[in-house]
Amino acid sequence: MKNSIMQNESRIYVAGHMGMVGSAIVRERKSLGFCNLILSTRLELDLLDEEAVNNFFNQEKPEYVFSAAAKVGGMKAFVEYPADFLFENLQIQNNIIWSAHKFAVNKLLFLSTSSIYPQGCPQPMQEEYIMTGKVDPSNESYAVAKIAGMELCRMISRQYGRNFISCASTNVYGENDSFDPKSSRIVASLLNRFHQAKLANAPEVEIWGTGEARREFICVKDLAKACIFLMNNFDFSDQLYFVNVGSGEDIKIADLAQLIKETVGYEGKIIWDVSKPEGRSSKLLDVSKINKLGWKSEISLAKGIKEFYNWYNRLDQRR
Repeated sequence: MKNSIMQNESRIYVAGHMGMVGSAIVRERKSLGFCNLILSTRLELDLLDEEAVNNFFNQEKPEYVFSAAAKVGGMKAFVEYPADFLFENLQIQNNIIWSAHKFAVNKLLFLSTSSIYPQGCPQPMQEEYIMTGKVDPSNESYAVAKIAGMELCRMISRQYGRNFISCASTNVYGENDSFDPKSSRIVASLLNRFHQAKLANAPEVEIWGTGEARREFICVKDLAKACIFLMNNFDFSDQLYFVNVGSGEDIKIADLAQLIKETVGYEGKIIWDVSKPEGRSSKLLDVSKINKLGWKSEISLAKGIKEFYNWYNRLDQRR
């Protein structure tokens, strides 16, 4: 395997740099003095097009790749459009990973999700639990696609000696998240809904589920730092080809909703629609392996959501 330490002059491709995680990686890279970044918008490069991606890698010759491009969404979107999520994510990641292999990229980091773990998995979820049971049906298509991407990285590394690694991130939130009702993640969705309800003086906000399910969250700034840390400090091995990335703490959805409600300053009621699904009862990552490597989450949930809302307000003022 080739040297895994990125240098200032290294050619670094961030796939999905317009998205929440990809843009955070770019901001962090630039803050550290890395300016030789290879970036391409969706209009410039269709990642669903295998030939176009091959040509891009052949022309640009990246040395390091952060594979952060994906079709993402919340539970509602996963339930309503499962085929779209499975097909598009498989196409995007296959094209990126296989082209990276064909054109001898030094190292690739594939971003995955905590949804890869089986439903009813022991808590906190350790890396060894992957593929020991069926995933949660509420986001099955996204989870299956991500598992396939991780396995492709593992098989390429084993067969061809590449240094292709993966990380499984917990629920992420922060700057450049989507507020589209059809695709937004839970923190962005709740923040936007409470804010709009506040502006409209709406008496209540309805949320799916009972509020009793527990989830773990990480600020995108922390996740970006973790990705860069792993690119420089974690190499592929048969024993450990991916690591969990999270805060190591979870919270009830009801408490999360209350925290966001107070941050926004909304004074109405929260109504829980118990007829709607809320996914598994608990989903907490075991982050002991990445902590042992030398990285740990630094941004608390309260601080991260406050910063996120401040950014949201600045964005809203520019609209």
